[in-house]
Amino acid sequence: MNSKKTVLLLLLVANSLFCAAQDYIFFLHNKFAEDHSLTEVHPEYGKTEYLEVLNKFKQAGFQVISEKRSANTDVGAYTKKVVRQVDSLLKLGVKPSHITVIGTSKGGYIAQYVSSSLRNPNLNFVFIGCYRDKDLTSFPGINFCGNILTIYERSDEYGVSAIKRKETSNLKVLHFKEIELNTGLKHGFLFKPLPQWIEPCIKWANRNYK
Repeated sequence: MNSKKTVLLLLLVANSLFCAAQDYIFFLHNKFAEDHSLTEVHPEYGKTEYLEVLNKFKQAGFQVISEKRSANTDVGAYTKKVVRQVDSLLKLGVKPSHITVIGTSKGGYIAQYVSSSLRNPNLNFVFIGCYRDKDLTSFPGINFCGNILTIYERSDEYGVSAIKRKETSNLKVLHFKEIELNTGLKHGFLFKPLPQWIEPCIKWANRNYK
């Protein structure tokens, strides 16, 4: 093997080892940020502090994979995109427990479909402000799988327990936890990087499931 090929091989190995040693967060934002610029203000909830949320995760030491989605993003197509991205990390040798998919509102529904599609019980997921009881019949294709944390706000219309979804899912859920918040901010609680939901996400992504 010539020297150039040797160097290239060493770089590829080093890159693979570096990737495998990292902790990753995929963050999927809400629908308002999808349909509006990040400077636009929701009439009730204010600006979506998307970049501020990403910075919180980066400051906690995670490699963050996220993007501002295009308006009216198709849930099915975007689910497949995230599934491919997660699969690419797994193929690089990243342990599934070092990968966490976090979604708020519409992003949370996409995250649920990612969980259903990947069917890997060792991946971590956090679903935030994205469940109603009627989802059992409205979205029958969702099937929880993995280490699942759900966070909801009591004053939010999406602020209900998802335990029924967990109980009706027939895939393996190794760890399951729910956190009910009481900020009074309705759905606006997920527009800002509140410590009430950011900190549990970080703990979950660090494999603190208690």
